[in-house]
Amino acid sequence: MWNSSVWENWLDRILRDLVRLGTLRTTYPSGRTESYGTGAPVVPITLDDPALPRRLILNPDLALGEAYMDGTLRIGQDDLYGLLSLILTNLGPHRTLRQHRPIDFLRRLARGVLQFNPIPRAQRNVAHHYDLSGDLYDLFLDDDRQYSCAYFKTPQDSLEHAQTQKKAHIARKLLLKPGMSVLDIGCGWGGLALTLARDHGVNVVGVTLSREQYAVASRRAQEQGLANQVEFRLQDYRHVPEQYDRIVSVGMFEHVGAPHFRTFFRGLNKRLRRDGIALLHTIGRSGPPSVTSPWINKYIFPGGYVPALSETASAIEQERLRITDVEVLRLHYAQTLKHWHDRFMTNIDAASALYDARFCRMWRFYLVASELTFRLRDQVVFQIQLSHDQTAVPLTRDYLYPHGT
Repeated sequence: MWNSSVWENWLDRILRDLVRLGTLRTTYPSGRTESYGTGAPVVPITLDDPALPRRLILNPDLALGEAYMDGTLRIGQDDLYGLLSLILTNLGPHRTLRQHRPIDFLRRLARGVLQFNPIPRAQRNVAHHYDLSGDLYDLFLDDDRQYSCAYFKTPQDSLEHAQTQKKAHIARKLLLKPGMSVLDIGCGWGGLALTLARDHGVNVVGVTLSREQYAVASRRAQEQGLANQVEFRLQDYRHVPEQYDRIVSVGMFEHVGAPHFRTFFRGLNKRLRRDGIALLHTIGRSGPPSVTSPWINKYIFPGGYVPALSETASAIEQERLRITDVEVLRLHYAQTLKHWHDRFMTNIDAASALYDARFCRMWRFYLVASELTFRLRDQVVFQIQLSHDQTAVPLTRDYLYPHGT
């Protein structure tokens, strides 16, 4: 087995190849310090674990996040934004280091297995993230617990206002009329379903696999006097039997997994009435199909996958649905995540009381890395409007912006 100095030398070569913009000043476990790149910003890091250079070489995504969580990677002034910005700026939107291409190739081969989500596995995956303490989500989400990309008309919009705008934007795309039936696939804590029922007079069925979300959503429907209009179910989307005038899914498609894309749209096809309209709101990638970060898969969203537009559109076409509109929200989610991060850090003491310091560092890494992936890599949000009938929606987008709003 190679000794630690060999791994340090190998990591040194990789960092010299990677870092051109900005300066990464690295202190290795041996005590040796090297600088990579030139100019500002200057980000100093210290690697405290002798095994860390090897782990960063063999599995950089996983090792970097775990080392930050464990405290074996220390950043000057805990500037996580600075470190990740420097790395992602040098990588650019699509670059992969040549040393890591074999690893990426193997991950692509394993993609079908990692994203295979039959119902029992899907339930476990959902519970891993969404059945955490509700108090945790109260620390950083808006009052309606919207856990998806907000819609910022101006950078000055508050998180609450931007989330309200997101729900209104979705409602306009659904062309709702009182009395319509709506299916909300992946309803979260119920905020969108309750808003659509209250503001538009529709009847909504919301489905989720999270027991925590189901309990909160059902309680909210009772408290708001909407239980006669909104029904929440602890149910997989594959088991919904009825047809609906409208179907909406926000922030759920990322959990479906590529092997199940056609199953998802086949079910949507069957459940959408012939004159109906559906809207899919999902994180996506502006580049070609890829793989999920192993750190995200292990700690945040097991079984999850951010789809490319090409593979999503292919599944839609094969299931005989019409795409009537596609909108790409680019930096809206970056702004949303920045709000979430700042609120989380404001309430970090409360978070520490709920979970330990390692969990808090994990959650911060998740929020910062996610934000910067939207700013500096290839992640965006797609809103894809679907129908059976090409005349189901107006021929122009004027209906989305009444009175110039």
